[in-house]
Amino acid sequence: MDRRIMISSAAGLLAAGTAGVGFAGEDGDVCEAGCTDCRTACLACVSECLAEMSEGKSGFADCVRLCLDCADICAACANITARKGPMTKAISIACAEACEKCAAECEKHDDATCKACAEHCRKCAKECREAAA
Repeated sequence: MDRRIMISSAAGLLAAGTAGVGFAGEDGDVCEAGCTDCRTACLACVSECLAEMSEGKSGFADCVRLCLDCADICAACANITARKGPMTKAISIACAEACEKCAAECEKHDDATCKACAEHCRKCAKECREAAA
């Protein structure tokens, strides 16, 4: 089958299949936006932590790992929430948990970027939990 036809067919099925599925509305939209912002903050935190580590400072490895995981989960959550997929509630709950763990680690560091990341993570976790409720 021609790829264009396959893509067109898949897009049509996706559009037809999402009507009334998942949780649409403001809470889901807020969760999606919060995830996008949180992902950006996590990646900035990773960059800053790697810079600290390159200067010989220790104690940032767990922060890097958690921020990378959180960024990936936030990206997945934003994508699934945007299309109102059937796994929206599950990924929102998982995202909230990842954000809470990431925030707890970032709060351990006396660094402005880590503190900002923690704030974004806490906000995202709250929004995702509310959307999943």
